[in-house]
Amino acid sequence: MKIKVINKSKNALPHYETIASAGMDVRAHIDAPITIGPLERAIVPTGLFIELPIGTEAQVRPRSGLAAKKGITVLNAPGTIDADYRGEVGVILVNLSNKPFTIENGERIAQIVIAQHAQGQWEEVSELSSTDRGVGGFGSTGVK
Repeated sequence: MKIKVINKSKNALPHYETIASAGMDVRAHIDAPITIGPLERAIVPTGLFIELPIGTEAQVRPRSGLAAKKGITVLNAPGTIDADYRGEVGVILVNLSNKPFTIENGERIAQIVIAQHAQGQWEEVSELSSTDRGVGGFGSTGVK
């Protein structure tokens, strides 16, 4: 699938690292380092502006290495970039560690996954069909 992109950064375009990769790493596009203190958050610009085909979205997800090693994650994961959005792609990062974390220009801060989606239409009814699970929710199927 072709995705139109404007890259206002000096970073390379996001790309798939392997033939089986689902996500492409995106990089910070900042004039000066940004330090995120413990439990603080920041919107980090990428310099990317994209035009997605209708019926697709870009999901902004955490990078597992940053999350596991540094406690840095995407706050609204996955963030959704709609096909009709034309502004700069920004990443909401949060520092869940107990140490400040500094982001440098060009640093890989998140990944983007392109996904197809469908739009649903609500149909109001007075009753839903029954299932074996029924109304069982959070944890109702057990832990093992």
